[in-house]
Amino acid sequence: MNQDQLIALLAQSPGYVSGQEMSQTLGVTRGAIWKELSQLREQGWPISSSTRLGYRLDGPPPQLSAPYLEGRLSGTISSGHIHVFDRLDSTNTQLKAMAAQGAPHGTVVAALEQTSGRGTRGRTFASPPGGLYLSLLLRPQVQLSELFSLTGWVAVAVRQAVETACGAPARIKWLNDIYLNNRKLCGILTELSLLGESSEPDYVVIGVGLNLSQTAQTFHDLGLEGIATSLALEGYEVEPNHMALTLLQELHTMAQHFPSHHEEYLHQYRSHCLTLHQPVEVETGKETYQAMAQAILPDFSLEVTDQQGFTHPVSSGRVTPHFLRANS
Repeated sequence: MNQDQLIALLAQSPGYVSGQEMSQTLGVTRGAIWKELSQLREQGWPISSSTRLGYRLDGPPPQLSAPYLEGRLSGTISSGHIHVFDRLDSTNTQLKAMAAQGAPHGTVVAALEQTSGRGTRGRTFASPPGGLYLSLLLRPQVQLSELFSLTGWVAVAVRQAVETACGAPARIKWLNDIYLNNRKLCGILTELSLLGESSEPDYVVIGVGLNLSQTAQTFHDLGLEGIATSLALEGYEVEPNHMALTLLQELHTMAQHFPSHHEEYLHQYRSHCLTLHQPVEVETGKETYQAMAQAILPDFSLEVTDQQGFTHPVSSGRVTPHFLRANS
């Protein structure tokens, strides 16, 4: 037995687990169980005991914990495949390397800090302590064309996870940012790998960087004052394990629904998109122009009308509503 097995056993139980049951399940003596539980309590784990009933985990652990998440997600696609680090260069980079070595569908890599976080279009993604940086590996059995809308689906799942976890009324900024009170709360990066010979999808890595407890000083020091925010700054305290668990549950549901529940996710995206019906600045890499955001199309691209009166879709690039430009 190792301590992680004991943690997972406690985490997956909705109530008390007897010392005898633990002993039989893990194949060790009750004395060994008691010793490990004592060590966990010393580390700050909220474990209660009852002479008649056994032991119970009364809340989340004092730090982000892979075995705790494993236990709570027992029986899901991520069960047995969750890896937690205090600090990484990039959770997406780490998970892509694992995917190339055959990591299974549902594998998760999470960290509390990234030293080389990556955003869209090659940008760096500031990832200071106080955030939750999490990547999920999917190996969807779908056509390549269907995966082009996946980022929109992820945005819906992440926004819902934030609201479910702490009640924060987050919104989506097209295409892949989550905002709260007109400040950036979360970034999303989806990366696709194709099989060499057939060019069919091999895997997708979904990366989420969510600000939990950073302070105003943190964002000031990063040059992001007035641009980024955290849940704590906006008055929504959330514990990292609870947020990670809720996020993974929503992403698992999304993975099960993709792509058959297209209309449901499209409706949710449209309902919570702050970019819609706003004057915007569009940056495509080749040009920058002003336009009006008209609609989210079925493939999650953004339909805009430019100043010459031409209406056309935008499928990539950066689109900034004018009311957010003062923050950027």
